[in-house]
Amino acid sequence: MSARREVETLDYVEFARRIIRAAGERVADGDEFELAELASLRDDLEAAITKAVKGQRSIGRSWAYIGGALGIKRQSAQERYAEKASA
Repeated sequence: MSARREVETLDYVEFARRIIRAAGERVADGDEFELAELASLRDDLEAAITKAVKGQRSIGRSWAYIGGALGIKRQSAQERYAEKASA
């Protein structure tokens, strides 16, 4: 991976983090529908993580590497994502 792409990816993730935080601040003054919409982002985030894990596996990353990146043990990462990543 090129250094340029790595920087762009990190910037992109930080941008997403700022957007999510701002959404939380806006929803704080909203109604239950908006709170439910914000909470539904969990499913989108999990789908994005699953896609990223699938990509990492496709380029040969180990379950230990992926678990480390996710802050969980290798076995936990494999149990959680192996079936999803192979689909």
